Amino acid sequence: MAEFTPTVPARVLPPVEVRDLPEPPRSTWRFIGPGLVGAGVGLASGEFILWPYIASQVGLVFIWGAAIGIITQWFLNMEIERYTLATGETALTGFSRMWKHWGLVFVLMTLCSNLWPGWVTTSATMVTYLTGTGQGSVRWIAIGMLIVIALGLTLAPVIYTALERVIFLKIALVGTLIVVAIAIAITAESWIDLGRGLTVDAAFPVPPLDFAVLMGAIAYAGAGGGQNLCQSNWIRDKGFGMGLYLPRLVSPVTGQEEAVSATGYQFPPTEANLARWKRWWRFANIEQAATFAVVAFVTIALMSMLAYSTVFGRPGLENSIAFLEVEGRVLMDVVGTWFGVLFWVIGALALFASAMGIVDYTSRLASDTIKTVYLRDKPITVNRVYFLIVWGLALVGTGILLLGFDQPLILLVFSACFAAVMMFVYSILLIVLNRRALPDALKVRSYRLGALIWSVGFFGTLTVLVVIQQAQQLFGG
Repeated sequence: MAEFTPTVPARVLPPVEVRDLPEPPRSTWRFIGPGLVGAGVGLASGEFILWPYIASQVGLVFIWGAAIGIITQWFLNMEIERYTLATGETALTGFSRMWKHWGLVFVLMTLCSNLWPGWVTTSATMVTYLTGTGQGSVRWIAIGMLIVIALGLTLAPVIYTALERVIFLKIALVGTLIVVAIAIAITAESWIDLGRGLTVDAAFPVPPLDFAVLMGAIAYAGAGGGQNLCQSNWIRDKGFGMGLYLPRLVSPVTGQEEAVSATGYQFPPTEANLARWKRWWRFANIEQAATFAVVAFVTIALMSMLAYSTVFGRPGLENSIAFLEVEGRVLMDVVGTWFGVLFWVIGALALFASAMGIVDYTSRLASDTIKTVYLRDKPITVNRVYFLIVWGLALVGTGILLLGFDQPLILLVFSACFAAVMMFVYSILLIVLNRRALPDALKVRSYRLGALIWSVGFFGTLTVLVVIQQAQQLFGG
């Protein structure tokens, strides 16, 4: 091992240590989770509102777009995981090794995208459909949710474990809704049209829907923006690959903190280590495909089929939370009051779980970058930085809700641009990182390199489209 010189750049951050790659688990089912967490957090307004809204307007002729988006994100997620499996460091730390402030750039864009508490008000609004209390109570329900989320994320002894359990519950609830919907609400015609939408009836563009809306739906099917980057953090906390050597994120109140270096390790490419790598890499790919990709696509397809079966062709539908109110009321009329209530209950809980995941991944990305790059020699732990950011997001969100502000147009515009820009830029950085920072046997190549090049082109095109569209909106052009 002493003869091996690490290939990870050490100009900005301290060099990595050399250690052998841990043995992959014999019982792999215990390591299932990060892909489900990624899918569960990503199953938010896109899967509950945007894709069903598209189905309500044009049918299922565009459902192929979800498959393209999810496959693209699967390749992206695996390249994010590649670096972490090989070093134990997050992708953001790897980017920061190339230029000190790359991590901070992505953190700031993620913070700006998620600072406004729209991700929790959607869940609160669905609660008002159940309680009949009206829009006036949304802010108070949302504030209560913010406090519950902050308490849940900062008092759990091991934060990833708590989030994983919440997301597993969410997926179980959504699965229950889907099973009931298949049995009594989704029509036989929609199954036929799903198959046709994936094959002979596939269409693009799809009038009257805006071109940028369709591109955005493809891009953010499953996850999108900063969430994909957090796949690094989640697999590290689960103990994948070299991540097993780094401590998990714990509560500074109820957990046991460990004073361990925030930078990672690298294994020499010996025959034994490469054999272990192949098993780790194969397992990580299967875990991500069988959980993130399959769960995300099945949910999008079946929620779209439910909307197609009930509200297709109905005039006046909006691409907003109001869509779920209309769909719920139609389900009450068509199936029964109980099913409309079930739809809203599970929808509210699912969106709440997504809100919790959004706070977690935003705070994880920020705390990891701040501690590793800027505070690595300071006595404060990454757990305490995470604690402060979670409560900072909750308090800022509470303040915004109490003051009754509407989201400023400029922040809404920037939020729409950030995710596309982020995915375009980190697709490029992943090519550079996974070609230059890893030994030859681990480098990205072949069709996976082609998938990253496709991602650069796709998200680059989307970036240009979104920036032009949002500039026109901002400046009234």
